Amino acid sequence: MSPSPGDVAAIERATLAALSPDAVEEIAGWLVALGRAPAGRAKSAVPLSHELSADPAVLEEIEAAYACRRLAPIFRIADAPGLEGVRVALAERGYRPEQPTLVKVGTTAGMRAAGDHAPAEVAEAPDEHWKAVFLGPGFDPADGEGRIALLTRSGANRFATVRESGAAVAVGAAAFAEGWASVHGMRTAPDRRGQGLAGRVLAGLARAAEQRGLSRVFLQVEEPNAPARALYRRAGFESAWRYFYWKRPA
Repeated sequence: MSPSPGDVAAIERATLAALSPDAVEEIAGWLVALGRAPAGRAKSAVPLSHELSADPAVLEEIEAAYACRRLAPIFRIADAPGLEGVRVALAERGYRPEQPTLVKVGTTAGMRAAGDHAPAEVAEAPDEHWKAVFLGPGFDPADGEGRIALLTRSGANRFATVRESGAAVAVGAAAFAEGWASVHGMRTAPDRRGQGLAGRVLAGLARAAEQRGLSRVFLQVEEPNAPARALYRRAGFESAWRYFYWKRPA
């Protein structure tokens, strides 16, 4: 699908509202997230439009904002035709694209249909069982701790848990901003994958969104993650655009 210009800007603003970066500056049509968080979205600069010319002075101003905080600049750029000039300019400045990621959009109705059994329970904050799945075997604990900190910082996000015999086996989170719900932090215990638990998490988060009068949902998933993409396809999500992180080689 082709998102409207308003949807692009709303999704980018909602993304940062969900993750609460250390600081955010708005520079000539760009949102510039500044921090040291593990999530690339919380520490990269993204244009608010997919029709934006490459202005060297603006790119230099964004780079200076990172330099003031002793941070390496990172740009998050969709591969939309209207940003070709930006991509060329970044390449000329020594940046290279990596980590292709898809932005997908869907509806709460589709998410509810993805759950074959009872929807996950949803709480205002993650408990220790939720965190145990997020930090469990198969996941990088340092990365997980950083992502938990991001997701809990705003205090407005909601956290879904599927439990069996009192233990959490699948978790996820949702945020609500700019007329959209967004899905984050989807994780299932490695020994419980392929059993429909993630669908129950999506169904629980859909209910939380609908309670706030929201029906439109977006999420972001790395392109090589085939199992997650299959789950989201079953939940009715469609790709809106793809982006890459543009970084200078270390």
